[in-house]
Amino acid sequence: MARREFDLIIWGATGFTGQLVVEYLAQNYGVGGDLNWAIGGRNQDKLEQVRTDCLAPDQREQLPLVIADSADQQSLDDMVARSSVVCSTVGPYAKYGTPLVAACAGAGTDYCDLTGEVQWMAKVIPTYQERARESGARIVHTCGFDSIPSDLGTWFLQQQMLARHGVPAMRVKARVGRNRGAASGGTIASMMHLMEQARKDPSIRKLVADPYALYPEGIAPGEDGPDQTGVRFDPDFHQWTSPFIMGVVNTRVVRRSNALLGFPWGEDFRYDEAVLNRSKWQAKQIALATGAGMAALAIGPTRMLAKRFLPAPGEGPSRKQREAGFYEIFFYGVHPTSRDDDMLVKVTGDMDPGYGSTSKMLGEAAVCLALDDLPVEGGFWTPASAMGQALLERLTTSAGLGFEIVK
Repeated sequence: MARREFDLIIWGATGFTGQLVVEYLAQNYGVGGDLNWAIGGRNQDKLEQVRTDCLAPDQREQLPLVIADSADQQSLDDMVARSSVVCSTVGPYAKYGTPLVAACAGAGTDYCDLTGEVQWMAKVIPTYQERARESGARIVHTCGFDSIPSDLGTWFLQQQMLARHGVPAMRVKARVGRNRGAASGGTIASMMHLMEQARKDPSIRKLVADPYALYPEGIAPGEDGPDQTGVRFDPDFHQWTSPFIMGVVNTRVVRRSNALLGFPWGEDFRYDEAVLNRSKWQAKQIALATGAGMAALAIGPTRMLAKRFLPAPGEGPSRKQREAGFYEIFFYGVHPTSRDDDMLVKVTGDMDPGYGSTSKMLGEAAVCLALDDLPVEGGFWTPASAMGQALLERLTTSAGLGFEIVK
């Protein structure tokens, strides 16, 4: 393929997360250097304001602007033909994302995004898989807090288990530890959109509840059951656990990674996620709050009320709040024959998960697709199956993530 005008276009650069990605790339990769990138959106004036707000004065005129409109397929086709990679922050993706994925799949343009919308991914993957395979487009969803820490955390643990013991963990348990940061407005908007869709179409509820909703077509599902809903005591962590609201996304992605990689962790590999709590009482309170919150989003009147008080898309915390955030997630790998050889690793992030860390992860995923020599061809991939070690090294070197063997 002939070299294109740009290595990378950030689509949706005028949104809150989009601006954070722009700021991150400008600080870490500069403008007009080895990474030839641009920002895209539908409003010229707003894009120019992003350049003013996010870039140093000597960078502003060097960063190209690309105008397109999600409602105009031809404009999207023209945009993606100019770039090797398009990175999208425009959600809810079930509402706005399909035309761009279709354009990238047809043009052989690599693509990454922040979606955690299982129902949308389960629809677009089989629809555009063959087109992406033929064109060479590598499509990678879930490149933010959902689901890079879970996906690469599991991948990292399994690499260490194989290196140390010669066998993969038969089961991995991800447990969310200490953290600080609120859910993003975009994530909340996506959840609301999902609830609205599920209310109208019961088949969507069934799909989202399927532990193997993102499994490749033609492969029999494994043995994992429904996601945790109540409280449970985890004997390996000696703590009570409650449901993790993002587990419904992350677990499906991790299981898909195992399948796409050719089942290096076994066809009977099992994976689950939960939140660690200080006490059974706290676990019950969090489980109750999680259930009540999801129920509120599912009911029309309370959903409308929630919209008045929850962060809206385009809104987010201050820089001080983002920098005060952090998270840690533990991954416990169960050895298939010797519990003495179980392994524990930890993934950490140095900013709030929903905005600060997510924007850095997405930026590095986009750069990884654009600049690194990756071993995968066209099709729909996960972060771990597409980028693996290359992305892990970028995240630990530049994006403030840590991957550590605890025992």
